[in-house]
Amino acid sequence: MSEQRKPAEEYVVIRHRPGYRLRRSVILLVFTVIAGVAGYAVGMAQGGFRFTSAEASNERLEDQVATLKANYREARQKLVNLERGKLIDEQALNQARTIIVDLEGRVGELRSDLTFYKNIMAPSETSKGLQVDRFSLTSDREASVYSFKLVLTQVGNNKSYISGLVAVNIIGMRDDKKEVIALRDLSQDIEDLGVKFRFRYFQDVEGKLALPEDFEPLEVQVVAQAEGRKSAQAERTFNWNDLTEN
Repeated sequence: MSEQRKPAEEYVVIRHRPGYRLRRSVILLVFTVIAGVAGYAVGMAQGGFRFTSAEASNERLEDQVATLKANYREARQKLVNLERGKLIDEQALNQARTIIVDLEGRVGELRSDLTFYKNIMAPSETSKGLQVDRFSLTSDREASVYSFKLVLTQVGNNKSYISGLVAVNIIGMRDDKKEVIALRDLSQDIEDLGVKFRFRYFQDVEGKLALPEDFEPLEVQVVAQAEGRKSAQAERTFNWNDLTEN
């Protein structure tokens, strides 16, 4: 028998390249590292940009807050200054009003004094010689207690002195009856029924009087009597309500 031959086996011939696989692995690793580094760099670049923008925005906000705080402090200080200025203005205004009232009162007094002296120095034909110029009352702190002031004048001929006595009586009602009380009985400053006077131009008689609790005053009667060469009498009656209404 003839021996059957086996088909011949096929072989693939591969070229042998020493280190190829190693080089390829190294190249892939290098590209991978480069890609990773590049991606990280890009990410850092973008992240750094965002951080810089946020930091700049934060700085602008801090500047705005600082400006607002400064404006607030300035506005508050202006408000405090305005309030203080308002108080000062109000005080100054009140002081000015008080001064004006005082000056107006003083002007009124000066005008009254001027009229008073004019009447003494240059009287009319109907008012010459001894005159009861005025009688005034000012309420005291105590009830029914008053300060009084009587002014006598010599009008016209003032070259020589005039002297005499003046009597003051308070006329009123007590127990539904008319009663006349001498000033001496109401005032510790008056000792006699008639108060002595001696002057060339004018003389004041001042003091305090206290009314009885059950006495209702109505009028004040003043009678002045000059003695000697200039003998004359001057009489005047004042309404109590007119004297005390102010």
